[in-house]
Amino acid sequence: MEKKESFSEIIQGSTPVLVDFFAEWCGPCKTMSPILKDFATQMGDKVRVLKIDVDKSPSTAATYRIQGVPTLILFKDGKIVWRQSGVVQKQQLAQIVNQFSQQV
Repeated sequence: MEKKESFSEIIQGSTPVLVDFFAEWCGPCKTMSPILKDFATQMGDKVRVLKIDVDKSPSTAATYRIQGVPTLILFKDGKIVWRQSGVVQKQQLAQIVNQFSQQV
């Protein structure tokens, strides 16, 4: 049986991890959902996309001081390299991830 990776294990990797902090009741989060699906498909294994429901994971949301949803945070090697609240378009996400993928 495969052990489920913890959040901190996932974000420690060298592959950038885009985390979408969202809530079920949030209108803009519903807008962001298909954008993220397309984005994940387009980017393939260049990036991992995680969704974290702030209502189900309040401690994780508090750790990263999530004030509003959706908030997107890009982690690389365990560090926050970018963060933004609100809806972000797919092209902008791809640009940001590509920018940080190039950095060694």
